Amino acid sequence: MDTSSSEYYDSIQDTLYTAVLADIMDDLGHWNQTMSHEIRPLFESAKLAGRAATMLAAEVYEVPEEPYKLELWLLDSLEPGEVIVCTTQGSRRAGMWGELLATHSRAKGARGALIDGMTRDSWGLVAMEFPVFSRGTTPADSKGRIDTFAIRVPIEVGGVRVENDDLVVADRDGCVVVPQAIESEVIARARERVSGENIVRELLREGTSIEKVFEEHGIV
Repeated sequence: MDTSSSEYYDSIQDTLYTAVLADIMDDLGHWNQTMSHEIRPLFESAKLAGRAATMLAAEVYEVPEEPYKLELWLLDSLEPGEVIVCTTQGSRRAGMWGELLATHSRAKGARGALIDGMTRDSWGLVAMEFPVFSRGTTPADSKGRIDTFAIRVPIEVGGVRVENDDLVVADRDGCVVVPQAIESEVIARARERVSGENIVRELLREGTSIEKVFEEHGIV
């Protein structure tokens, strides 16, 4: 399957989940791929899987000469299947995401936004069911409070390093980052693990000893 196709991202979003991806990456020795639990879905059913389009922002204390400049450049450069991934480097002074940005991004083929910071226009984002994960909401605009300083560069989001084009997956449990170097192996192993979990689930429903199930299948 083409790993840049909507079918690929849909299959990950619909059949895999963050916990199994985190388990597989643990098995491979990548123990720090799960973002802070404080980054939560804006609405309960929000899920996303796609390529990171990274954005590095930080606090400012006056309105820049060209507000939003790099942020708008990033949004106009979006490719289908991308997810906007932004860090405000700890600032919660303003919302870095909103309904109009989501409207444009969806038209470009983006699959969601993951903001290590705040968002706003939650009413509109929920109504359009655009998947957003963030640390919370605020009505405050970013202009004159937070500005973007670099795009498509390595950033740290929720305690995890994210490279542009890394695979990001998020659901109600949280957010994980799958580095490109191990992506194919992680996805293949995760599909096998889910198949194994389906078998184990049926055995447990039948009342089989969980100790015996773990001994035979190595899954709990």
